[in-house]
Amino acid sequence: MEKMDRRDAAVSAGKRTGRRTRRRRRMSGPGRVLFSISAGLFVMALVLAALAPPPAQAGSEEGRGLPDSAGVTAPPLSRGEEPVLPSEEEDWRLVLVNAWNPLPEDETVTLKELSNGLRVDERCYPDLQAMMDACRADGESPVICSAYRSREKQAELFQNKVDRLLAQGYTREGAEAEAGKSVAVPGTSEHQLGLAVDIVDLYNQNLDHTQEDTAVQKWLMEHSWEYGFVLRYPNGKSELTGIIYEPWHYRYVGREAAAEMRTLGVCLEEYLEALDK
Repeated sequence: MEKMDRRDAAVSAGKRTGRRTRRRRRMSGPGRVLFSISAGLFVMALVLAALAPPPAQAGSEEGRGLPDSAGVTAPPLSRGEEPVLPSEEEDWRLVLVNAWNPLPEDETVTLKELSNGLRVDERCYPDLQAMMDACRADGESPVICSAYRSREKQAELFQNKVDRLLAQGYTREGAEAEAGKSVAVPGTSEHQLGLAVDIVDLYNQNLDHTQEDTAVQKWLMEHSWEYGFVLRYPNGKSELTGIIYEPWHYRYVGREAAAEMRTLGVCLEEYLEALDK
C-alpha cells in the first residue's frame, strides 16, 4: 500500500502544467498592518507632491529612470523556506516537459548553433558557453553530444530503441513502455525545447552509469547550478520524472531556480509542485 501511495504521489507531481501562473500569497496579521501603514504614507506622499512647486530644470534627474532590478538574483533558499514564484519573463526557463506534459504541436524555438553544429535555444546559450568555458578552464574536457532535437529526430531515436527491444523478444506494447524509460516519446522530450544538453567526458562518451565517475560529471554536478543548469534526471527521482537516472542530461532552468533546486535537493517536478502550493 505504501508503494502505491508513493506512485500516486509521483504521478501527481509529474502532472503539473509547464506554464506557470501567478498566485497571490496571503498576508499575515502584521503584514496587513504594514501594508496599511505603507498605503497611508504613499497617499500622503502623493498629496505633498501635488502641493510642492515643480522642480527646477537645472539638475533634473528625469532622464535617470528607476534602477534596473532585472539582474538582481535572490539568495538561494534554505530548506523549509517557500520558493518565490518566478516572474512571467522567466516562465520559459521552467516549462515542464515529461510523459504527462507534452509539448504543444506548434511549439517553436529560436536556435543558436554551437561550434560542433548542434543547436540550443539562443536564450540559454550565454550561460551554456560560460559553463563550458569554466569547466575547460579547470582542466576538464566536456563534450556536448546532443542538444536540440526536432520532433522527427526524436521519433527516429524512439523507434530505433523500440526496434532493438522487439529484436530482444519484447511485445510491441512492452517495447514502447520500456523504450520510454530511457528515450522520451516524441513530443515529451526536453531536447525539443532546446534547453537540454547531453554532456559527456571526452575520455568516456558512453551514455551509461559510468559517466557519473568521470571528472567532467563530477565538475558539472558541483558547478552546473552556478550557470543555471541542473542534472535533470537525478538518481532516486525516476518515479517523479518518468526517466531513468541520466548523469549526463542537463537542463537550463535559470540561475535562481537552479540555486534553489540545489539547496532544496529537488527535481524540476518537485520544484514546480512547491511553487503551486
